Amino acid sequence: MKRMTHLYALLIAGVIGINTPALCHETTPAQALSGIQLAANSNSGKVFIYNPKTLHWYAYDNGELIRSGRGSGGANYCPDLRRGCRTPSGTFHIIRKGSAHCRSSIYPLGKGGARMDYCMFFSNYYAIHGSSDIKPYNASHGCVRVHIHDARWLSQHFIDIGTKVIIKPY
Repeated sequence: MKRMTHLYALLIAGVIGINTPALCHETTPAQALSGIQLAANSNSGKVFIYNPKTLHWYAYDNGELIRSGRGSGGANYCPDLRRGCRTPSGTFHIIRKGSAHCRSSIYPLGKGGARMDYCMFFSNYYAIHGSSDIKPYNASHGCVRVHIHDARWLSQHFIDIGTKVIIKPY
């Protein structure tokens, strides 16, 4: 958080510009700050935010950034379904969690059972889960994929049933 506060101070002071790359997760200061502003406007407590435009997730506790990382959301188009698979934007809450050995009951089609390590469902069909294959673009059937070590941390140390989840628009 100190780094983000420092970036904000430099931006306000005019030392860095809006397009100056930040070293924080390959985002620009504006992209990093957009997550902070969204969390600052939310209620106190834990909030998980995924931004499909920047391919980053953020974990806030009482408005303070605790951890963040790269992620991948739903694809614009899924050939096997012949339709879009974007992760729905909006505000949700975690409704159930699975173990380190969680698996999909649907995808991929015809092969059901893709790994979804440490799945944390924010709707009946969409979850945040670990994956060893985080693409540099939104590539899933709608879930938010994060690195397995991040999913483990989120599941074991941050996300509980009821934790707020915000999916920003594409």
